[in-house]
Amino acid sequence: MAGMGGWRREEEKSEYCVKRLKNELFARWACNIVRAMTTNITWNRAWPLLAVLGSVTALGVGTSLAKQLFPVLGAQGTSALRVGFAALILVAIWRPWRWTLARPQVWALLRFGVALGAMNLLFYMALRTIPFGLAVAIEFSGPLAVAIYHSRRPVDFVWLALAVAGLALILPIGGASAGALVLEPVGIACAVGAAICWALYILLGQRLGSIPSGQAVSLGLVFAAMVVVPFGVAEAGAKLLQPSILLFGLMVAAISSALPYTLEMMALRRLPPATFGIALATEPAIAALMGMLLLHEQLVGTQWLAIACIMGAAMGSAITRPAAAAKAPAEVASAG
Repeated sequence: MAGMGGWRREEEKSEYCVKRLKNELFARWACNIVRAMTTNITWNRAWPLLAVLGSVTALGVGTSLAKQLFPVLGAQGTSALRVGFAALILVAIWRPWRWTLARPQVWALLRFGVALGAMNLLFYMALRTIPFGLAVAIEFSGPLAVAIYHSRRPVDFVWLALAVAGLALILPIGGASAGALVLEPVGIACAVGAAICWALYILLGQRLGSIPSGQAVSLGLVFAAMVVVPFGVAEAGAKLLQPSILLFGLMVAAISSALPYTLEMMALRRLPPATFGIALATEPAIAALMGMLLLHEQLVGTQWLAIACIMGAAMGSAITRPAAAAKAPAEVASAG
């Protein structure tokens, strides 16, 4: 009987160990599930990409809303309101006075801000007569030209040819084709000017490496406002001070400047530059969709094809970017 009792105790001990092991395994399994849900690899890869797309969408919505102010303030007044409020918002967020600047850095920021202000002003002036999506597509030729120039590999000529084909479908080269929307030369010139300023913005921004990004963009916008606001005051005058206009302008600046910049900064830290560039290349298409949905701007087939060509060139350039260039910090530069 004593032997039987000992056997039962051993059996109970064995069953207890099995149950405990099962409980531990279940606990580990549950912990792994929770850990997978909170650190899901797919989600970690997806959300930075969604942040860029959200940034591009916010920019499109904000610019579409801003264009509704054109009948009241004009393009210059609207641009002044947006850039001015964007500068105030980002200065309040980043508090750039916390860092001291040497005189060469101040001059570098001044040049950077002038390019940023001119880019915004010319882009909004282009929107007076050019559909939103086409203006962004033309403006995209600026950063694309910078990327191709710095690479200059044989494959880049493919992307250059694709971009040129896209621009040829937009610009009135050899006369407007049948059924195409006629674009005014002044609007085209403003969009091309904005593209040049965007290229300068990138080149000048690369010289600000020693300046913290938050300080650079906030002070850059302050200098940009100094460029744009005088044109806005000359165009709109006291209308800029109407409470309803100021409130609407604050909303536009938050949606089209502060929110996109924040989302892009979050994404840049987690996305390879090539992936970031591909996501950012969707901007012309999203701009065209926002123009169609919010501004009732209709494009013809050849113009959608032009946008696709320029997007394809931008994506191709990002995908085939050399490894050495891919290690460099990507530039945040959203159209408008």
